[in-house]
Amino acid sequence: MVGARPELGGGASTPSFALPRDAGPGLPGAPSPVRIGPRTFAWGERTFVMGILNVTPDSFSGDGLLAAVDPAEAALAQARRMVADGADLIDVGGASSRPGHAPIPVGEEIARVVPVVRAIVAELPGTVVSIDTTSPAVAVAAVEAGAHLLNDVWGTSDDPAMARAAATLGVPIVLMHNRAEARYRNLLPEVIADLWRALDRALDLGVPWEHLVVDPGFGFGKTPDHNVALLAGLDSLRVLARPILLGTSRKSTLGKLLDLPPDQRVEATAATTALAIAAGADIIRVHDVRENARTARVADAILRGWRPDGWPGGAESA
Repeated sequence: MVGARPELGGGASTPSFALPRDAGPGLPGAPSPVRIGPRTFAWGERTFVMGILNVTPDSFSGDGLLAAVDPAEAALAQARRMVADGADLIDVGGASSRPGHAPIPVGEEIARVVPVVRAIVAELPGTVVSIDTTSPAVAVAAVEAGAHLLNDVWGTSDDPAMARAAATLGVPIVLMHNRAEARYRNLLPEVIADLWRALDRALDLGVPWEHLVVDPGFGFGKTPDHNVALLAGLDSLRVLARPILLGTSRKSTLGKLLDLPPDQRVEATAATTALAIAAGADIIRVHDVRENARTARVADAILRGWRPDGWPGGAESA
């Protein structure tokens, strides 16, 4: 028919949106490698091990070092052992985060952690040092002493101070999920939503995307059943497209499952390490470095294709 409009077919039959001029693709891929202090972390190639170093008198796991005659030297000796056992990062904490802990003055926390950070950075220059704190003042003092990474157990709170400190200091930050009460309607979607809000806020404050790490907060603001469900659904956190840190080491949920005290939860922690790696975890935060580093290497070999230097290869040498 003369003058009739041609029928649209195929893809042209359905209109679509184009990206605005100033918009990114909105489809972040796997986390890209990032430099943290002296090391580059290529996420996904293998699992990185963070050793826990508590410069406190009251750690729930019984490993607080403040009672030592020389806490800084005791901490340095422990850091040496952890690095020899396979730790890639050392997480220094000067204030307990266990339930019911007594808060300490900021000045006291600084006095505990700064000498330890300085000593580790000086003697183990290839090791990344993280500062486990909720205080921006402590974070600043620790980074000035040489720390390379902030670890905030209240990363999903409404207080932007720690994320602002990370942006100002130019260092990466671990944003951990936490709540004052274990109140949820649907645990995993809420954990993911809370973490995303924290990521979005950090980005708005100037923290680069590649400087952000997430931690689902095992044992924080969650019941034992919540913690078990969190591990079972850990792979769902991949939707955030950020490296995942997990800290289950010696936690009370493991003790309740096996009716064991903190110093006898090594095997339980190692089990969660292997399962977490299968779910996509990038960093495991542990007290018992040797056992968990060995667990991680075997899991990495199976799941991520990791091989040690000098691996023979070939069918005959298998």
